[in-house]
Amino acid sequence: MYISARSDYALRAMLAVAAGGGETARPDGGDGGGELVKAASLARAQGIPLSFLQGILLDLRRAGLLHSHRGTEGGYALTRPASQISVGDVLRAVAGSLTTVRGLPAEDAGYHGVAAGLRDVWLAVDGAIAVVVDRTTLTDLLTHQEQEQAPAH
Repeated sequence: MYISARSDYALRAMLAVAAGGGETARPDGGDGGGELVKAASLARAQGIPLSFLQGILLDLRRAGLLHSHRGTEGGYALTRPASQISVGDVLRAVAGSLTTVRGLPAEDAGYHGVAAGLRDVWLAVDGAIAVVVDRTTLTDLLTHQEQEQAPAH
């Protein structure tokens, strides 16, 4: 598994939206209770080039993870609670496959002869990664951050 800058930025942006109150705005544009988070604010807070972030946000919106609302009061919000969005959801939205072999999804790797068993290894690696990223939600990561920042008693 290779974590690209795009994947890293996508996760950071999703966490910032969740932490910034941009949780579950309704798809019809109505307020679901959270504040909309602006792309420029995300870019500034996370140190991500705005033009690069805008493409990432578009992918996340197309994958149904973010809702966008246009206008001066617009911004981004999660389409469902952070507890229902996994790291795997975000990674797949921006990268496609979790694991690639020579640029192809692990399931598309093909070998012959003495190397035939490699495909099974790559599929096992992909499955192990999926277990970790699919059970880890945005809420888990935000909770971890809050615990680290809490003063010791």
